[in-house]
Amino acid sequence: MERILITGGAGFIGSHLAEKLLAQGHTVVSVDDLALGRRENFRSYANDDRFTFIEADATDVDGMEQVIRANGIERVYHLAANSDIQKSAADPGIDYKNTFATTYAVLEAMRRTGVKKLFFSSTSAVYGDKRGQALREDTGGLAPISYYGSAKLASEAFISAYSYMNGMQTLIFRFPNVIGPRLTHGVIFDFIRKLQVDPKHLEILGDGTQCKPYLYVLDLVDAIVDFSFRTREGVEIYNIGVDTATTVRKIADMVCDRLGLTDVEYRFTGGNVGWKGDVPAFQYDLSRIYATGWCAGHNSDESVRATLESLEI
Repeated sequence: MERILITGGAGFIGSHLAEKLLAQGHTVVSVDDLALGRRENFRSYANDDRFTFIEADATDVDGMEQVIRANGIERVYHLAANSDIQKSAADPGIDYKNTFATTYAVLEAMRRTGVKKLFFSSTSAVYGDKRGQALREDTGGLAPISYYGSAKLASEAFISAYSYMNGMQTLIFRFPNVIGPRLTHGVIFDFIRKLQVDPKHLEILGDGTQCKPYLYVLDLVDAIVDFSFRTREGVEIYNIGVDTATTVRKIADMVCDRLGLTDVEYRFTGGNVGWKGDVPAFQYDLSRIYATGWCAGHNSDESVRATLESLEI
């Protein structure tokens, strides 16, 4: 069993990951500044003797080094990032600090302490808007159109250099939209919030045709844990997701059904993107991860339905 650090550990994905690792017998140290993470996310295992929560800023290199040394960390899962892409569209500094600077701090703290094992949560946003092209891990000409995507791509570049220079064993997953229990933002969350205020009308950004793959968080966490403990040299990158996709309008229909609303007027803001920097549709080539034998347990529509069933509404 290992002593593991999760940055962003009180967040949506990080809290599920901590729960999975604890169930396997590992010791977990969770670092989060609680800007997006919540204490209630780890309430069910907060009293586990093998779990430690530290409220801290993951951009603090010296602080991260101290956490690693004091807790004898052997492996790092770096999930700390700004996950609210719309928010950073108005303030690019959010992604510089919370998405890129956290990565630099983690890498430098690992270099100073000699920790070699790293998992990094990247994103489909690193590819940019390449509609009509099946996105492979080796697709060239990566050109992010959001500050979030650019901060993740810059993080991947630093990870590549640090891994080479310091002999790190690094796994990178490029996620699509991840949903499930403990969801705190995104289209499903926004639709529910809007309909609770006005159950007769629903504003939908764009024209509702935006179509993306949605991955269930528990499928993702299972894959993260499984793949991260496999032997590797250097950096391995995988697209991870599902073959199917779900339109924004269909999500609206499913949310209305979950809320028991049958007479809702949809009001579209127009255009085929929800906001500037949004990629309205993309398609992954998943052949690399499928070749390992992995496959998600839920398709895109099933992920949306399972998420809606899990939420307390």
